[in-house]
Amino acid sequence: MQTQHEILFTPVRIGAVDIKNRYAMAPMGPAGFSDADGTFNPRGIDYYVERARGGTGLIITGVSIVENDIEHHEMPFMPCPTINPGNFVKTARDMTERVHAYDSRIFLQLTAGFGRVGIPHVGAGATAIAPSAIPHRWVDGVTCRPMTIEEIHAIVGKFADSAEIARNAGFDGIEVHAVHEGYLLDQFAIAFFNQRTDEYGGSLENRLRFACEIVQAIKARCGSDFPVALRYSLKSFIKDWRKGALPGEAFEEKGRDVEEGLVAAKLLEAAGYDAFDGDLGCYDAWYWNHPPMYQAKGLYLPYNAMLKQALKVPVITAGRMDNPDLAAAAVAEGKTDMVGLGRPLLADPALPQKIQAGRAETVRPCLSCQEGCMGRIAAGWDLSCAVNPASGHERDYALQPALRRKSVMMAGGGIAGMEAARVAALRGHAVTIYESSDRLGGVVIPGGAPDFKEDDRALIAWYERELEDLAVPVKFNAPVSAALVEAKKPDVLIVATGGRPKMPRLGDAGNVCTAVEALNGVKPIGKRAIVIGGGLVGCETALWLREQGHEVTIVEIADRVLGVAGPLCFANSSMLLDLLTFKQVRVMTSSRVVEPGRDGFVVETGDKRVTVPADTAIVAIGYASDRSLYEQTRNRVREIYLLGDARKVQNIMYAIWEAYEVARGL
Repeated sequence: MQTQHEILFTPVRIGAVDIKNRYAMAPMGPAGFSDADGTFNPRGIDYYVERARGGTGLIITGVSIVENDIEHHEMPFMPCPTINPGNFVKTARDMTERVHAYDSRIFLQLTAGFGRVGIPHVGAGATAIAPSAIPHRWVDGVTCRPMTIEEIHAIVGKFADSAEIARNAGFDGIEVHAVHEGYLLDQFAIAFFNQRTDEYGGSLENRLRFACEIVQAIKARCGSDFPVALRYSLKSFIKDWRKGALPGEAFEEKGRDVEEGLVAAKLLEAAGYDAFDGDLGCYDAWYWNHPPMYQAKGLYLPYNAMLKQALKVPVITAGRMDNPDLAAAAVAEGKTDMVGLGRPLLADPALPQKIQAGRAETVRPCLSCQEGCMGRIAAGWDLSCAVNPASGHERDYALQPALRRKSVMMAGGGIAGMEAARVAALRGHAVTIYESSDRLGGVVIPGGAPDFKEDDRALIAWYERELEDLAVPVKFNAPVSAALVEAKKPDVLIVATGGRPKMPRLGDAGNVCTAVEALNGVKPIGKRAIVIGGGLVGCETALWLREQGHEVTIVEIADRVLGVAGPLCFANSSMLLDLLTFKQVRVMTSSRVVEPGRDGFVVETGDKRVTVPADTAIVAIGYASDRSLYEQTRNRVREIYLLGDARKVQNIMYAIWEAYEVARGL
């Protein structure tokens, strides 16, 4: 390994448990990984074991509930040790023994509940509980029901029961969820949410009483040497109900601020917590807890450095920490003790192993798009990963060698084409990529132009290395024709020719270009720009231009921007929208550009026509699939498949997933 990364592979101790390296798998919602009786299913077991096999020192599972009566959840969204303790021990023991075979440790994350932030599909809705009668985060007009003292005591007891069951199942410790992100324990801890006048409200000590009683109950039941970590947010970034603050924004903190956060952390440490898994934010500022690509890498480090200085127990820091240079420097400089990886371990379960072997360049990058993980969980779907279709399907989606080697002609070297070529080559097929341009990557090349899309650029570079290692020939400036297909006679033709940008009729205006042309630097952009189309591409292009100093107006025909942006995670969409407002990008909805005008473009908005001053118009109204090659050859080839935007204009996730599915079946 590289010398500077050696510190990441030194041991560390949490309580009485030794951990082989500084990498922890950050907890992520375990959607799809448990059965109706709250026990781990084979998919969940394979999922966690795969991350241990990849070299992670500490596995922290996704959230498990301790009971399902006081706060009812639809099962099997989350595991629960107390519903069927015998079967829970049986299934979890299989998992913990396999994790231990790789000399990794595993903590079970247990939650007190969701309270006002319960996503409706997990059963919160109108019956959501909370410390006080406060508004629900997601459901308009719903006021949460204050918990009784008897219910609080019952949940504390269920924590002790669950921890004992977990210990019997072979777990090495517990992580308590959470005085973080605005979950139920956090609602009790924050005065903005907690308006109680009994022993669980008022002073900071009283507001932390619930969380303190939990760790004390676990220690009393399982012993002082059984480690208990805490998921913890030092600062909330709440401006008001359902309103978060952006990086660099001046605001009055309504939640927990740093000063109180440090005092609270010391009180919680004194109560018995053995480690702090620290981050920032709240559901009202969700893009801190689940940082999109618009957030900086290592965004929690300045705050967790303060947390580490205040505490004697170890601190774990996640938050876009996949860069090993950043991670190693953070540990070496005393900003954190361990590095938490959540989404990066979805993208590449072997990340720690690759870093240790000195092969950092082979790590498949996480895009922070959250479409395969948080976006799917919020929609009530199973957890996976946009760039790794096998994530959460480790056994079912494992690649098998091809029974018969086939010649595969790949028409198009965009993301879908590269993924299909990679998978087909891994399975033993003879693949050749024909790309009409002089580069691989397709529309992800312009999509990766903004600074905040560095991981899109990294994904293209990863594919280029993978294809080179697999010795896949790539022919550039080589569009595929029906005649070429006839001449080469491949066993399989995969058409991934992408799409063509749609263009409105704006006369012969010379100052109109596509978003692709703007992002690729093909066309110069004037000081004042109008972006036609308020989808994801249009909004990100507008933000990119504004950060370069342009005056920008978005014109969107629908009644809101990002209205048809695909399965965007709320953390991503809300931060992008907030950034557009914060950066003073003008947004005109229910409007359309009708023609060029003097010193700008004429926009029809409502029953009026106005001229928007602009030097350049950038069109971002989507793509039309290019199916011409497919239509010409569909009856001339033994096996033919249509992938990516050529099949249906979608996002990177579906391009990769569909390519993986087709190529693994060749």
